Amino acid sequence: MSRKACHAGSWYTEQGPHLNEELTQWLDNVPQKIEDDVPIPVPGARAIIAPHAGYMWSGQAAAFAYKSIDPDFVKRVFIFGPSHHFSLTKCALSQCTQYETPLGNLMLDTEIIEELKKTGEFISVSQDVEEEEHSIEMHLPYTYKILESKVDSIKIVPVMVGSLNAAKESFYGDLFAPYLADPSNLFIISTDFCHWGPRFSYKYYSASPGNSSNLTRVPNKNLPIPIYKSIEKLDREGMDFIEKIDHKGYVSYLSKTKNTICGRHPVGILLCAIETLQKGYDNDTAEQPRIKFIHYSQSNQVKHEGENSVSYASAYVYLP
Repeated sequence: MSRKACHAGSWYTEQGPHLNEELTQWLDNVPQKIEDDVPIPVPGARAIIAPHAGYMWSGQAAAFAYKSIDPDFVKRVFIFGPSHHFSLTKCALSQCTQYETPLGNLMLDTEIIEELKKTGEFISVSQDVEEEEHSIEMHLPYTYKILESKVDSIKIVPVMVGSLNAAKESFYGDLFAPYLADPSNLFIISTDFCHWGPRFSYKYYSASPGNSSNLTRVPNKNLPIPIYKSIEKLDREGMDFIEKIDHKGYVSYLSKTKNTICGRHPVGILLCAIETLQKGYDNDTAEQPRIKFIHYSQSNQVKHEGENSVSYASAYVYLP
């Protein structure tokens, strides 16, 4: 059974050669080195966090995450995406055997999927549900492109993530930690950041940048800082908790700010999986995991409360 590339032609181009040119251009725009003189691709980068909006909005942002990947070690790709339309309180797995993209097809790792199903902690969703959801599909062309030289031997494990509480995020983090520990596995965490404006019923504003406890509805008066800067400060506060690999702090931040990070639960699973792996490290001598955000952008620099914006952030995850 094959999942169609249902968002091709609307969220991104359906023409394979044109899509390949776009991806190439966005990847070429990423500098060869980033902060602290870290080379691209990043040695030991075994997971990424990247957006899933239409490519005209987030294609360049996602390129920063994908350019960080060293494809040499990758044999299997886990893609964790939030469920936007289908109500879930668990994680869901695919019944398909391949996913289509305009560049070519990606085969699913049915053996690993069956292994996960046997835990009893996953449900299977229909092909219609899979095809309606965009959060995983938007990562497929980039996955194909980055791994093109070995794509015939690559298999993917798509995981649709439901609305999980902190305890469930921790449970799935423990479950996926052994897979994350395997250096032949790549984890892709699909999320956009703040969805701001009347379209998203989220119009919070902080006059004190970085202090989320002061968030209020946007006042109808002259603002101390522009709304888009308040949004960035709000996002970066959450990104700080992610970089610190602080799941408890991240959950508290989300509870306090209600920031509309659509992939909050895939991110939560990643943080918990890393925290599980950290328990096996010698904190005094062992090299530690790290998460580093290397790109941030917004679809619109909001200056008035009637405007809308979505934020995009890309990060790599280094594991020793």
